[in-house]
Amino acid sequence: MAFYRNALAVAILVPAALALHRDELRGLSRGQWAAAVASGALLAAHFALWIPSLSFISVGASTVLVTTQPVWVALLGRFLGERIEGRTLLGAGLSVAGALAIFGGDLGSSNLRGDSLALGGAAAAAGYYLAGRSLRRRVSLLTYVAICYSTCAAILAIAVAAAGQPFAGFPPKVWVLFVLMALGPQIMGHTVFNYLLSDVPAPVIATAITAEPIGATLLALAFFAEVPPWTALVGGALILSGIAVTVRAQADVTAPVE
Repeated sequence: MAFYRNALAVAILVPAALALHRDELRGLSRGQWAAAVASGALLAAHFALWIPSLSFISVGASTVLVTTQPVWVALLGRFLGERIEGRTLLGAGLSVAGALAIFGGDLGSSNLRGDSLALGGAAAAAGYYLAGRSLRRRVSLLTYVAICYSTCAAILAIAVAAAGQPFAGFPPKVWVLFVLMALGPQIMGHTVFNYLLSDVPAPVIATAITAEPIGATLLALAFFAEVPPWTALVGGALILSGIAVTVRAQADVTAPVE
């Protein structure tokens, strides 16, 4: 799943990057190439850890743990010397609490292996956003994602081969789903977040991602008629409040002084 969503995105984005930013690709410094490759490696680690966690714990428990990304961004950012505004931390905390309210009941089905994989995936995602933040200030979006996603796909291809998993032989429906994952979560999801990284701090992006449980709840209602419990409504309100606090804090920081 992770390999094909990245590989198919690469098939679309790399030709565009070569057509529009060939000179920029040639002019990248070794440090910029290293940062983009490191970001792709962290993205591969995120997928390689988080997706297998679903084999050991429930979707809800995995979602709660992987949406702790804002906490990891804050911890890693402080370790790297970045100052994170207090209200940003408050917003991140509210959002994580909201995810717990929505899916917290599923944590009882967790086990150590699945929990560790999901938490590792969250930490890797935090590193991915922090690495992308430092590079996107100086490198165009297409150039960055072309290198990042290509690196991610290459590493995941090695992981698939090492695990003895098949690259082909899937029914047509599965190939359609691969394409939809490349167009949706990868290009319209990750690439949009990477676009924002040039102007928006990584903690804000990571907090915004905690809105995924709200989308998952609404999709479950629309497609499977699963009516959410009242705790999901409380959780959704907490998540939206956390995002609002975080975005407002960033707006105040970047507002021009009159």
